[in-house]
Amino acid sequence: MLYREAGQFKTNYVADSATFPLREDRIGLTLIILAAYALAFLGNSFLLQAVMIPFLVFSLAAIGLNILTGYTGLLSLGTGAFMGVGAYACYKLMTAFPGVNVIVWIFVSGFFSAAIGALFGLPSLRIKGFYLAVATLAAQFFLQWCFIRIPWLVNYNVSGALDAPLRTLFGIPIMGPNATPQTRYLVVLTIVILLTWLASNLVHGRIGRMWIAIRDMDLAAELMGIRPLQTKLLAFAVSSYYCGVAGALLVFLWYGGAEYDVFNINQSFFILFMVIIGGLGSLIGSFFGAALIFILPIILGIVLPAILSPFGLSVGADVIEHDPTTVELAVSSLPFIAVGGCLVFAGVFLRQRHIVHHEHTTIKPSSGER
Repeated sequence: MLYREAGQFKTNYVADSATFPLREDRIGLTLIILAAYALAFLGNSFLLQAVMIPFLVFSLAAIGLNILTGYTGLLSLGTGAFMGVGAYACYKLMTAFPGVNVIVWIFVSGFFSAAIGALFGLPSLRIKGFYLAVATLAAQFFLQWCFIRIPWLVNYNVSGALDAPLRTLFGIPIMGPNATPQTRYLVVLTIVILLTWLASNLVHGRIGRMWIAIRDMDLAAELMGIRPLQTKLLAFAVSSYYCGVAGALLVFLWYGGAEYDVFNINQSFFILFMVIIGGLGSLIGSFFGAALIFILPIILGIVLPAILSPFGLSVGADVIEHDPTTVELAVSSLPFIAVGGCLVFAGVFLRQRHIVHHEHTTIKPSSGER
């Protein structure tokens, strides 16, 4: 911790319940946002298109899953499918109503994903844990089957792929082949900031306290007057909404077009690992997790060749293609080993922290009660 709350007194309830009550938090957040917007004019096309845009998209999807898993305690393995629902809904709305601005349809597409998420969240009232994970896994495979078998979703396109048509905002192309990485980045950044601010207000307000109560002990929360079914379905809906918007951004503002295989089970685990590493129940942790899982391999892929090239070792796909030795194979796998090591470390650290927290919060009987 770089600073503490000492000396910053609250004189009214509004100040005490503010989203960012500390002055240092507000200053730091403002500087980060300004730096993010400045990066659009200082960074090159590769940094914006291949690094920053996907990082923001995955961060938004991780926030959605964190609302469900981190704040409500409901495990989901259908994140990839819910992202696909948002992408396909956005495509249908864009092609059916081309006169409406595409930004509107990106936000609206999340509601379709929210409805599907709430539907598959109905079993959460009776089951939890592993069994709920299996139920959401069934949603993943069912929705992926729908993406393949229902040609109406792609307007009967022979290729079965989603393509990004040319769309403009105030006369500037933001989608399609003429859209620049700078413009796409600014649009994605603005959407992510708005939705992150909305999520922060949700989790710090009455709804967030209801989710946390259900996560900690759903029976006690029900005795306090919180309705478990409505609260859990709301968490599924909000989480799926964020994932749906992230799916629309993924296809139309990053890839520029995609097929159904983009929203497979691997995508769901990809987002889940981001949430676990970044920290359950932490919005800022969603960004850290996305940076660690997505950006770290890119950095290692750039740094490791520079470090190992003087020793005659190379890292890259060409190493594997030309009958590599054991050492070369090991070196080429270093980025994946590093990310896997981070996953193991996060799992051990979180488990140890849970044990310590349980020992400190458990009421021990006195000597006379033993």
